[in-house]
Amino acid sequence: MAHIIDGKVISVQIKDEVKSMAEELSAKGIEPCLAVILVGDNPASQVYVRNKKKACEYCGIKSLSYELSAETTEEELLSLIDELNAHKECNGILVQLPLPKHIDENKVLLRILPEKDVDGFHPYNAGLLSIGKADLKACTPAGCIELIKRSGVDITGRNCVVVGRSNIVGKPVGMLLLAENGTVTTCHSKTKDIKAVCKEADILVAAVGIPKFVKGDMVKEGACVIDVGINRMDNGKLCGDVDFDEVCKKAGYITPVPGGVGPMTIAMLMNNCIVACRKQNNL
Repeated sequence: MAHIIDGKVISVQIKDEVKSMAEELSAKGIEPCLAVILVGDNPASQVYVRNKKKACEYCGIKSLSYELSAETTEEELLSLIDELNAHKECNGILVQLPLPKHIDENKVLLRILPEKDVDGFHPYNAGLLSIGKADLKACTPAGCIELIKRSGVDITGRNCVVVGRSNIVGKPVGMLLLAENGTVTTCHSKTKDIKAVCKEADILVAAVGIPKFVKGDMVKEGACVIDVGINRMDNGKLCGDVDFDEVCKKAGYITPVPGGVGPMTIAMLMNNCIVACRKQNNL
């Protein structure tokens, strides 16, 4: 049976480290601050925003909350972002996705100053990530790397396979694994014989958005398997992109869903807030 990588425990470790850094900043008269913007009343988004507020409170980060109606125009949202960009005490800006269909997400994400882009989605920060120079790294991919490293798994020289090539997870997690000296292969819908490629992986990251896509016969004995997927089944239960019951019998390490990668995203967001605050204060 695989060792279960507990994202809840590791995320608390990171938040405690962030809390300590926030206290050090506070002693210098600096209060880290995150602005969170929610447009509309998507129930899942409301839960995420509440969790982010709780994390800010735990870590000692000031939280500014902007809950806008679904009728908010693109111009109004961009104007709010401009205000927050100019707000010297606001270190990070997060616009909760998805946005209502009448608002162009790309235009919104581009409007946030790169130094306040704590999600790590701005093309400038994505470009820095690709050359190994990013300070603000996409939260979920960065969380995956922390799960691997803090579980004692060495990435250097290992065969790393990423299933999925999205701009939010697949591509950046591949670049972060490369930065840790892993040998990285990215699989996608056009990859021939994905099963054979996955079976060569010492570290396998599943971020494809298909419930239980990765089966036991796709995994190498003793591999470290990181499941980024979160899918709701017909019975209301959550499952990942990995068939946990099958894969846990072969893997050496595995993340559960829920309780694996999920908690890490918010923990890394908190860390990004501190990174942004320190840089903006020339620390």
